[in-house]
Amino acid sequence: MRQAPGELIRQAGLRVTPGRVAVLDVLEEAPHLDAAMVHGRVLTKLPTTSIQSVHNILTDLTAARLIHRIEPAGSAALYERRVGDRHHHIICSSCGAVTDTDCVAGTAPCLTPDNDHSYVVQTAEVIFWGLCPGCQAKARSDQPS
Repeated sequence: MRQAPGELIRQAGLRVTPGRVAVLDVLEEAPHLDAAMVHGRVLTKLPTTSIQSVHNILTDLTAARLIHRIEPAGSAALYERRVGDRHHHIICSSCGAVTDTDCVAGTAPCLTPDNDHSYVVQTAEVIFWGLCPGCQAKARSDQPS
């Protein structure tokens, strides 16, 4: 069972605020949202919350490792609550759907570079791109018979 958002925030050394709780709640309900989508959902809980406040909260929660930020090429940063494990993402290059996929290595880092240039590699992030089942079906149905 997951801990209550307020308790997680407190344990991370942050002040518990309605905005921080709302952002964690939103990302628990719907992972892989960008800041504008988080803001839209937070507004249903806290109608006076500004987009700047949401950006600040996302920055604070990411720094505290309560949420994870992914940065797909050509897309706004996305946020999710799944932290502390080794997983990657599959993104549909047509509709933008994002799905988690576990790392087969299971330990950090999930990949080893061919030349680490004397870095101590701590983690690797992988984003797979392809067509989701829905877009594959649409592409098949759009083809002339």
